[in-house]
Amino acid sequence: MAGRKGKKRPNVGSARVPAAYHHGSLREALLKAAERILERDGIQSLTLRAAAREVGVSHAAPKNHFADLSGLLSELAALGFQRFTATMLANVRDNDPPARRMEAIGRGYVAFARAHPGLFLLMFRSERLDLSRPALREAQSAAARVLSDAVGAHREEKIGQQLTLPQAAGIVGAWSLVHGFALLLLDGRLKEIIARLPQGTNPDVLLASMFRALVPDRRH
Repeated sequence: MAGRKGKKRPNVGSARVPAAYHHGSLREALLKAAERILERDGIQSLTLRAAAREVGVSHAAPKNHFADLSGLLSELAALGFQRFTATMLANVRDNDPPARRMEAIGRGYVAFARAHPGLFLLMFRSERLDLSRPALREAQSAAARVLSDAVGAHREEKIGQQLTLPQAAGIVGAWSLVHGFALLLLDGRLKEIIARLPQGTNPDVLLASMFRALVPDRRH
């Protein structure tokens, strides 16, 4: 009719409508969102609400999967340790001699830290994590075995649950070297030293030299 005004339709285009997620895919989406926030904005900005907002779901949704922030951080750290283990082993070859195997593991350790600094620092911040969570404990143990097995191979002995003092010294020595190196790199503390080295010397070359000093090609 000429004079009749139609009813105004609601403007649905401007409202953000959360995507529909299955139970499992929402959990995965929240973990990916948490990692994005962690690397982009830092751990101080990572909350359950921030993760929910990043995904586009209600602020209560993460609690159905992680209960609290510690749960979210712990599950994210567990995924981090799984990827960390894969990165440490990525360049290891079956026929590598023990010293070369340990060097490759060390390079993977540092490569992961440089590629995912926020996640790497979270993984070693015990005060933010629930260490009783099975997924986290299993992932941590698998990562720790990579280094301890490499030390055992170099010592030509199997390392079990009970350690001898020399075995513990080998594990802690190698771990201290590579973890300390990674943290110094992330903090920018090695720039001056690397700048004073021969042209073309990069952190990988420096790390390899350090490993050769710690882990010679044959036992003494």
